[in-house]
Amino acid sequence: MLQEPGAGVVSATIGRDVAFGLENTGVPREAMPERVTAALAAVGLTMALDTPTHALSGGEQQRLALAGALALEPTLLLLDEPTAMLDPDTTASVRDVVDRVTAARGLTTVVVEHRLGPWVDVVDRIIVLDDTGHVVADGDPHQVLADQGEALAAQGIWVPGVPDPVPAPVPPGTFGPGRLGAHVVALDAAAVRVERSARRLDGSTRTSVAVDDQWLQVRAGEGHALVGPSGAGKSTLMLAAAGLLEHQAGEVRVHPDLAAGGRRDPADWDTIDLARTLAWVPQWASSTIVATTVLDEVMTTSRALGLVESEALARCRALLDVLGLGALEQADPRHLSGGEQRRLAMASAVAHQPAVLLADEATVGQDRQTWAAVMGLLEGLRDAGSAVVLTTHDAGAIERADRVTTVERPAQPPEPPTPRRPLVTHAGPLSLLGAALLAVPAGVASPRWTASLLVLALQLLLAAVALSAPARHARRGHGSSSDLGPAPRGRVTGVALRMVAGLLGAVSVAWSTWLLGSRDLDVVATAGLRVLVIVLPSAVLVQHVDADALGDHLAQRLRLPARPVVALAAALQRVHTFGEVWTEISRARRVRGIAATARSPRSVLAELWALTLGMLVRSLQAAAALAVAMDARGFATASRRTWARAAPWRTADTVVLLLALAPLAVALLAR
Repeated sequence: MLQEPGAGVVSATIGRDVAFGLENTGVPREAMPERVTAALAAVGLTMALDTPTHALSGGEQQRLALAGALALEPTLLLLDEPTAMLDPDTTASVRDVVDRVTAARGLTTVVVEHRLGPWVDVVDRIIVLDDTGHVVADGDPHQVLADQGEALAAQGIWVPGVPDPVPAPVPPGTFGPGRLGAHVVALDAAAVRVERSARRLDGSTRTSVAVDDQWLQVRAGEGHALVGPSGAGKSTLMLAAAGLLEHQAGEVRVHPDLAAGGRRDPADWDTIDLARTLAWVPQWASSTIVATTVLDEVMTTSRALGLVESEALARCRALLDVLGLGALEQADPRHLSGGEQRRLAMASAVAHQPAVLLADEATVGQDRQTWAAVMGLLEGLRDAGSAVVLTTHDAGAIERADRVTTVERPAQPPEPPTPRRPLVTHAGPLSLLGAALLAVPAGVASPRWTASLLVLALQLLLAAVALSAPARHARRGHGSSSDLGPAPRGRVTGVALRMVAGLLGAVSVAWSTWLLGSRDLDVVATAGLRVLVIVLPSAVLVQHVDADALGDHLAQRLRLPARPVVALAAALQRVHTFGEVWTEISRARRVRGIAATARSPRSVLAELWALTLGMLVRSLQAAAALAVAMDARGFATASRRTWARAAPWRTADTVVLLLALAPLAVALLAR
């Protein structure tokens, strides 16, 4: 189980993700549901098996990763900080599950942890490494702690029973006076409600409530702890308070003296105004990296705000020294450990002394010494007059907070009735892809613009049929099951948005045809319409292709080798997360002061380039982590793979292909 569990998500839904390892190890299909359900229940994930994996919080993703490991019933279990993002109750539950499974199955378990307390009574042996990687203690946990507890604590080990360290003070003069008087309300979130929507393959959405009727009042010169169970919505509330996530109800306001241009809602500010006032440290610090060296990373916001270079440089270097990163200032921040990246994100957020700091799980993954450095930084900023908000499960951080707000998991609306599925969702991935590909010869074969227009009109008619759903009947005997209801507006809008690129391509081809010498409008129109004929079916059909189902069908129906098929399905699943990655990078750039701004039109192109490059780098990093996670669940050595779902060829598949042949037939007849 990886340190950042979200990097190891393989499938689109939680049920299929847990089943991934079972497929690799050849477990019969009929035996999988029970083991999947039991593994999810063991770690406290009780939502529906078709819950999208991208809708989970960080703590929930951590539990999902553990469920995927436990379902395999392995002989060796390697857990890298398995409870770092979990609340105390869930931590105890997960620890008990690991202990029970270890004892019942004779399992060898290795746990990497900074905090020994939850594990001392359930492990047989403790091995302690110093900061150079050398073993400094090895043996029975209670004996080791009795003999060397004080010495280990002095080295930074979290020894049970030893008081938390005193936060390390920042050098005098690091921070100047704050912008507001002590205890003045700097940020006020009132009755905030945030909803999250997860799209299904049938085009419908499942809406859940992430935060509901939540109040948060943050005062200058105070440290504020946001607490609550994993998945309660703490991170979501923080994003809404920073103006980085839209909220559906309530309001967020800053103090009038902090308002930019009289606008008190941070969501209305541009990137410079936001960076000057607010700073945000995300749950996974790797998502905020924007520079190629550690020093440039810390200097990014100071430079964007136009601060004096020499003064900013001195302050940034002092912060790096405080956080134990001074020797790494020329290192690539992407190569740092998780704990180092988290400290780097903290230094980058406070270097320009924002009026409000919003830090998400800032103390996770730290030993006693680095914890003291991080807490010292937080308290130094607070004492200088800034408002500091920290989401945390850390008892020591909570104890030192001036205020504590508990975020409760909101009640969810009742599950809506099963939506009427559009006709296209009854077909499998092979027929959908085949139907989309048949548009290529249809476009090529179309001889002139009138024929292309006729083919396009037929495609639009078929698209309306494909996106429509069987109508419900008021009384038995009235109508038939083939009656069609109108396609929901969301599906039509989705197709229209995906066609924008096709329209641009059609215009480009038509314009190129004109420029290359053909001044015949018939030829130009034919060229442009051919592009639309080729693109339209893909815009309608490909969105309904389930990556997991595609792997199932390619392997089971076409008998393609399992390894490349599964790798393709996993890669396509990652494509669906590009939007989330793009959003994460956009938020990081916006709050760091380097996003596109109306003050500089050229910055729009720079922003697009930076986002594209950032998404490419993040995707390559995620691909490497995903490969490790897949191999950890048997993918590398799978010799006899089974499949959690069957791959049937239904009547709908035949119908879809026959209908897709109609435009091709019209194009050929027109010749």
